[in-house]
Amino acid sequence: MKGLILSGGRGTRLRPITYTSAKQLVPVANKPILFYGIEALAASGIHEVGIVVGDTKREIMEAVGDGSRFGVSVTYIEQEAPLGLAHAVLISERFIGRDSFVVYLGDNLIREQLAPLVRSFQEAKPNCQILLARVPNPQQFGVAELKDGKVVRLIEKPSKPPSDLALVGVYMFDRHVFDAVKVIKPSWRGELEITDAIQRLIDSGLVVRPHVIEGWWKDTGKLDDLLEANRIILDALEPRVEGEVEASEVHGKVVIEAGAKIVRSVVRGPAIIGKGAMLENAYIGPFTAVGDQVVIRGSEVEHSIILEGSSILDISGRIESSLVGRNVTIYRSEAKPKSYNLMLGDRSQVGLV
Repeated sequence: MKGLILSGGRGTRLRPITYTSAKQLVPVANKPILFYGIEALAASGIHEVGIVVGDTKREIMEAVGDGSRFGVSVTYIEQEAPLGLAHAVLISERFIGRDSFVVYLGDNLIREQLAPLVRSFQEAKPNCQILLARVPNPQQFGVAELKDGKVVRLIEKPSKPPSDLALVGVYMFDRHVFDAVKVIKPSWRGELEITDAIQRLIDSGLVVRPHVIEGWWKDTGKLDDLLEANRIILDALEPRVEGEVEASEVHGKVVIEAGAKIVRSVVRGPAIIGKGAMLENAYIGPFTAVGDQVVIRGSEVEHSIILEGSSILDISGRIESSLVGRNVTIYRSEAKPKSYNLMLGDRSQVGLV
């Protein structure tokens, strides 16, 4: 089997961060989202991985390289425009050849282990296997309708959903999917929809097998979901201290990476402090990821993601539920702020009043 990771999206819902960074490279618990997908494929015994890239191809190629550090071989497939998930699958036909393959959306995270699902697909040999999750807002997703345990219909973002079973961003196919994509028409969005391709398989009498996942699934395309994914993954951390802790309190599940220094500060986990970070007279609350080389002095941060190279200096109010980009500086001005909710792009500079 081969793997196919789709990383061509522009990430409009995470702007301004994604004006200067691929959304798949925004870190969750200090690891780019894309890396979780590559690691899941490698752990499933898949060693040939194609990555579909778009406008941010150079950044993704620099981050992933040839894939050897993940134990895979990576081939990059360029998509000239965001013309839909099914289009991304179609342009990968030469890479896939006659193999079966897993499609993994580069900005998705799931709790369930992928390896058993891959084995099940290889053993049962359906033409397609889709992953489903129960959601409270199915009208915002592709939705599956089941009858006697079989998929009978898929609908993209229905106004009246037939079920609460949303399509998770992981699919498994044999080569019949290429024939399906070649005959479907673009949707009203001008895209070739993966739901239409799978529906074509169903209508052709081919076997589409559903699997309802256990536990959580997150499409990290929005800030709230990104912070929630960060919270969930941090909560599974094993505590580890490799940096320096001086006259400070560290409580709970906390990872302090090599070269980090914690001075006269309090860190309450789950939290991760990146390599070379500096905390001084600071409070880091639960569910916070502090990136590499970040400086936080005289400030409080909780339930947030602070990307590498940023500084938060002498802020009297608590920064919470925030995503701060790379090399951002947030510093204290004259007045007395109380609370802040921030989403800042790379190289921003904010003076709070």
